[in-house]
Amino acid sequence: MERIRVLLADDHTILRDGIRSLLEDETDIAVVGEAEDGHAAVKMACELKPDVALMDIAMPLLNGLEATRQIRRYCPGVKVLILSMHENEEYIRQALASGAMGYILKDAAARDLLGAIRSVHRGEVVLSPAITRLIIEDYLRWGDLNPAEAEDSLSPREREVLQLIAEGYTNKQIAEILTVSIKTVQSHRGSIMSKLDLHDRSELVKYAIRKKIIEV
Repeated sequence: MERIRVLLADDHTILRDGIRSLLEDETDIAVVGEAEDGHAAVKMACELKPDVALMDIAMPLLNGLEATRQIRRYCPGVKVLILSMHENEEYIRQALASGAMGYILKDAAARDLLGAIRSVHRGEVVLSPAITRLIIEDYLRWGDLNPAEAEDSLSPREREVLQLIAEGYTNKQIAEILTVSIKTVQSHRGSIMSKLDLHDRSELVKYAIRKKIIEV
């Protein structure tokens, strides 16, 4: 039997260890890699080409939503299943708009997580019951999910820079993380402020918090 190859992406080592132990007990699932930040998740997804990337949302350097966008763009054969503690409409909107095939809460039973991985591997969309309820309630209120609202005018690289700025990194540190020049970072920063009509770092941080790019 060919195993479902899974990449684990979560910045909490203990949680990754627990999930890996759970998955390794299954005869049809194999963990092929682990990533502790969003950049590593994208890199490993494109190098290892797992069947399913099990992705947390709140990760350093690059959050799980942007990592999902990049995985879907650069290695579209990899299906993404979000595993999150957040039962929040905005996160759900952005996850689905980013191309995730499923959204499962971290308090889900082990059998539900295993079933979700298998379903996503088959190409099915999977949502926790609580998430389904939120989406139905949202539809009844507004008529549709309108995932386009989760998008803004920023490019993928600008969203990366915005997250790093909001997390408190300096231009020099951001340049080192992204392997670009300080001048390039400054250019991205200026473009972000211009597109969003924001004028200083505090406004950028507030925007990032409001858009769930970072957590507080």
